[in-house]
Amino acid sequence: MTAEDPCPLPFFVYGTLRPGEANHDLYLRGRTLAEEPARLTGAVLYDGPGYPYAVEEPGGTVRGELVTARPEAYGELLAALDRLEEYEPDGPRNLYERLARDVLRTAGGTVRAWVYLAAPRVAARLRATGTRITDGDWLSRR
Repeated sequence: MTAEDPCPLPFFVYGTLRPGEANHDLYLRGRTLAEEPARLTGAVLYDGPGYPYAVEEPGGTVRGELVTARPEAYGELLAALDRLEEYEPDGPRNLYERLARDVLRTAGGTVRAWVYLAAPRVAARLRATGTRITDGDWLSRR
């Protein structure tokens, strides 16, 4: 499974796409079957300019939601989220990379999901000079 050949995976969202945040209703309302609390392990969260970045790092945990798209809306939602995250397969200036990762459901069990992680050049900058959200929860900044 590659980012260039997407399978209909759910999405793990951890920032402005979470319920109550600016992009939730704009992008997800009416396009989802389910939204449930979940955690991404092996990553940490950094504050960005109005949105967060998840960066892979052993031992870290990011809190968010697992979003399952309606089958008839999947292609449209995938394209919309790629645009929102300024992600293009093999794009040289991507801010994020869309990668398949295992996500832990709060209710139990693990599921493979698409996660937008900081692109390598962005991740390197964040590790060097970024502001880490220590509890891994974007909503805690309120």
